[in-house]
Amino acid sequence: MDDLLQNPFYQFAAILALASVAGAVGLWLRQPLIVMFIAVGIGVGPAGLGITHPEEGIDLLARMGIAVLLFLVGLRLDFHVIRTMGPVALATGLGQVLFTSVVGFLIGLALGLDVISAVYVAVALTFSSTIIIVKLLSDKREIDSLHGRIAVGFLIVQDLVVVVMMIALSAFGAAGETANPILNGVLLTIKGVGFLTAVAVLMRFILPRLVRWMARAQELLILFAVAWAMLLASVGDTLGFSKEVGAFLAGVSLASTPFRDAIGGRLVSLRDFLLLFFFIELGAGLDVMLLGGQSVDAVVLSLFVLIGNPLIVMVIMGYMGYRKRTGFLAGLTVAQISEFSLILGALGVKLGHITPPTLGLITLVGLITIGLSTYMILYSHRLYEWLAPWLSLFERSIPHREQGDEPPPVSVDFILVGLGRYGNNMARALRQRGASVLGVDFDPQVIATWHKHKYWAQYGDADDPELAASLPLGQTRFVVCTAPRLETNIAVFRAVKEHGYTGKIALTAHHAHDAEVLQGLGPDLLLMPFVDAAHEAAEVLLAMAPAPASTPPVSSPAPSSAGANP
Repeated sequence: MDDLLQNPFYQFAAILALASVAGAVGLWLRQPLIVMFIAVGIGVGPAGLGITHPEEGIDLLARMGIAVLLFLVGLRLDFHVIRTMGPVALATGLGQVLFTSVVGFLIGLALGLDVISAVYVAVALTFSSTIIIVKLLSDKREIDSLHGRIAVGFLIVQDLVVVVMMIALSAFGAAGETANPILNGVLLTIKGVGFLTAVAVLMRFILPRLVRWMARAQELLILFAVAWAMLLASVGDTLGFSKEVGAFLAGVSLASTPFRDAIGGRLVSLRDFLLLFFFIELGAGLDVMLLGGQSVDAVVLSLFVLIGNPLIVMVIMGYMGYRKRTGFLAGLTVAQISEFSLILGALGVKLGHITPPTLGLITLVGLITIGLSTYMILYSHRLYEWLAPWLSLFERSIPHREQGDEPPPVSVDFILVGLGRYGNNMARALRQRGASVLGVDFDPQVIATWHKHKYWAQYGDADDPELAASLPLGQTRFVVCTAPRLETNIAVFRAVKEHGYTGKIALTAHHAHDAEVLQGLGPDLLLMPFVDAAHEAAEVLLAMAPAPASTPPVSSPAPSSAGANP
């Protein structure tokens, strides 16, 4: 058996099998796959089964995974998201990075770390996992909510900061290898400007046409994207930067092309597969004995990340005029450290700035915070209900960012919760018939569009227990929930009833099972858009159809008069 595992092919087969089993167990336990893959790395590394070692061929796949990850970060770089979210993304992102870096550095010194190690640990604590957060928010259908958009905005800011940090660390590492660091810094700057200029020229004159020609075949387009990422990663490494910086610029250079979504969608699976080997390699390189000795320090730093990071986000957003609930839900998304933190620590070990025990400390903090924050985000609404009485400190008396400049009407005929296509069309039909409508939705862009057309609308999340208190329920004829989700309709019904609303309520069901559940609540009207539309379409079709022919249907032929077919 030992001889078999010396074969690289058998090693990879065993590692993939163990990773698949661990991933299935993690999925069953609702644990992040990153944690499970690092555990697999510990299990197959020298401290476990000894199947693999960090210096073996797995390192190549791990480096490729990091390059593809940075390429996709650059590919999705969208300054429009930051710009449309206003100053909150920049203020929250930069403010959280600054606060966490400074306080984390002081905590690191208090724990006995040297200055360089404390700097690395502090910087590692500032970055949150874009992959995990976007995945969780998407699963909860909150990626387009106000707090979801803000979270994505400051995650982009964090991604930019981590790239700048990698450039600075690479320059610092290169400067340490020469007797004249000032001259080295100047040369590195010149090479960096030249590198950026070359990429800009390619973006302007060559890449758009080349990518358009490659896009004639999807396989060729994806192959070119991967080759381009690896090429620039190699160029960046050769010039004295890191492979990660080169791969990031490769993604940025293709971000303005119309094919970036197609490239990104096809490369996500490749990224996840290759990153599997990075996390396995990271786990295989950990000294379990050292991790046990760092448990106290890891718990202290983890508590700081789990509590301190959300608090600073709530403080900044509260000061900028957002409600405590929005600040709380957005703040929970920074309650863990990122895969970039582990990559940054690995870069520090490679450059000789920190030792493996420091990387082990960062990794242990990552395991703790990623695992706990996942549950915090999954159960964020329940956590808010428990903590809401103590969170008023983080909210202005008038949260103008969400309430808008104009107060809501004191009297309205209909309140529509949910302004998607169905809700928008219903609102238009009601207004055409002279009814007044107040729209409520959790998408800030939808609210802005309504305000632009001088319609009454306000931001509101149906899962917010405080939503009913902000609505003019005392002077409205009908509350209509047009949202498709069963849970949203139930939440709206219960919220307005608990607030004492005695008017009529309409709920929406897209499925027969949902209709049965909602009917049990006792709404005055149950809307079923697909069923209602089908019935109406059938009536129109029957009204427009010609009179039925006198000949019998083909499916039921009449027998001949002789009683037999000819």
